[in-house]
Amino acid sequence: MWKYYALLSALFAALAAVFAKIGVKDINSDLATAIRTSVILFITWGIVLAGNHTAGVKGISGHAWIFLILSGAATGLSWLFYFKALQAGDVSRVAPIDKLSVVITICLSFLFLKEPVSLRVIIGALLITGGSIVMLIK
Repeated sequence: MWKYYALLSALFAALAAVFAKIGVKDINSDLATAIRTSVILFITWGIVLAGNHTAGVKGISGHAWIFLILSGAATGLSWLFYFKALQAGDVSRVAPIDKLSVVITICLSFLFLKEPVSLRVIIGALLITGGSIVMLIK
């Protein structure tokens, strides 16, 4: 089932990039990011409230809070820079560079999470990197 979720994530990420490029055209990219984040905030809290998941907040450990907060800060910074890049560049060129996050994630998960990296993963990461470089060439 996770593969379907991942494909849906990719589809919506692609739509988000195209919609963002159109939306950020005539406004400050930081303001655009704030609007986007507010929409996400309302949607996700709506899902949590509708699913009656608020009771789980009490059980979140301090360790989990720290890393969720760090993840939120990293996400926010990623979106701010992404919107700035979209405002200045073509979405068809910004998105592939942004997807280098996959390669960086593989490296970081190997270093910090001790996740195994197979030859297939290394080849895939090299192909992603190579593809991003090819798409950068004008």
